[in-house]
Amino acid sequence: MTSDTSRLDELRVFAEQNFGRHIAANRYPGRGLAVGRLTDGEWAQVYWIMGRSANSRNRRFVVDDGGTLRTEARDPSMVEDPSLIIYEAMLELPDRYIVSNGDQTRTIYDAIAAGGSMEDALSTREREPDAPNYTPRIAGLLERRVGERVGERVAISILRANASDPEQTDRATWRLPPPPAGLGYAITTYRSDGNPLPSYAGDPLWLPLAGAAEDVADLYWNGLDEENRIAMAVKVIGADGRSRIVLRQD
Repeated sequence: MTSDTSRLDELRVFAEQNFGRHIAANRYPGRGLAVGRLTDGEWAQVYWIMGRSANSRNRRFVVDDGGTLRTEARDPSMVEDPSLIIYEAMLELPDRYIVSNGDQTRTIYDAIAAGGSMEDALSTREREPDAPNYTPRIAGLLERRVGERVGERVAISILRANASDPEQTDRATWRLPPPPAGLGYAITTYRSDGNPLPSYAGDPLWLPLAGAAEDVADLYWNGLDEENRIAMAVKVIGADGRSRIVLRQD
């Protein structure tokens, strides 16, 4: 018991350190997402967007019925290219909750609805075509019940340009067990600011998800660089499967 408690305490400290380094002290981690537990019976998905260009910053989050989170233009007359900035970021199916940083959210939704998997869906997609950054496509999936023998599990995925040939796409998916309460698995599009922007590298991060949804929303919103943040959302999924979304945006 003592060993397990000590291990969890160390993991929570590690998650706080990750947050400090990769989020709070990082001018530009880009878009990011996390999937984890607030409490033993309450799950959360976190998603945020950042931007440097006027086209990228001309966005806000909108919550629709059925647990859908989407982006829309603040000023439609200023939109230069909607293809990579206007999309559904969170969608739901029974016992499946999807979050991603692009229109692959719908690709994943359609594949799962047809009996496929997130991997099936993403095999049809590539990293974003925004040379020279080649922004990664990141996605998270919470499955609360799959069949009779599989319980709760998390998947985190990234599609990123190959380091030697950006015309090719590296594909990685992590299938992960439920995290402890107050912790989540996370991934971002970039490692840091730069020109071009350096793609995220490595395994998913442990990040903190402690407290109520509003506390988590405040933590992440206040941790993001004030000049580059645009909007962030926390979706809370209760033990009954019902969800609600908490927003923070200027």
